[in-house]
Amino acid sequence: MAERGAGGAMARGETLLFLTDDQLRRGIEAMFFAYRGFTADPDRILTEKGYGRAHHRAVHFINRTPGTTVNNLLAILGVTKQSLNRVLRTLVDDGLVEARVGTRDKRERHLHLTEAGKALEQALSEAQRNRMRVAFRNAGPEAVQGFRAVLEEMMDPEMRRQYLDGVDQG
Repeated sequence: MAERGAGGAMARGETLLFLTDDQLRRGIEAMFFAYRGFTADPDRILTEKGYGRAHHRAVHFINRTPGTTVNNLLAILGVTKQSLNRVLRTLVDDGLVEARVGTRDKRERHLHLTEAGKALEQALSEAQRNRMRVAFRNAGPEAVQGFRAVLEEMMDPEMRRQYLDGVDQG
């Protein structure tokens, strides 16, 4: 058994968390159902406009980092160039995203949301923020901190780095 420190509490990492396969499966199912809830409201908005979740992700990250390049967005989303180009072409054609030629490198395309794109992003993210706000408030601060820690631990190291870089910037 791990020994307790001066305050009687066990130091983090000194205890083993043992979960049964059934408990882990319940956690997996909880993530599936939570994700369905988390995406339900934005999905309704996207469906009305003829868009899907790929459009939502693109709009989210373009809003998060205005001027991001297509290559940076490819790295963040982890999709093929062909898939992203299809999504971006729709968003540009519909007047939600502007692709501006790079000032230093003319081959680069820097992505910016238009006012209509910002309005769509706001509607999508507001629906998700409202759901998270209620869940976080109901769960309490310790649960929120634990939830974030679990999510970060589930990320691959490169994804965690990108995420933490984004957190530091915002």
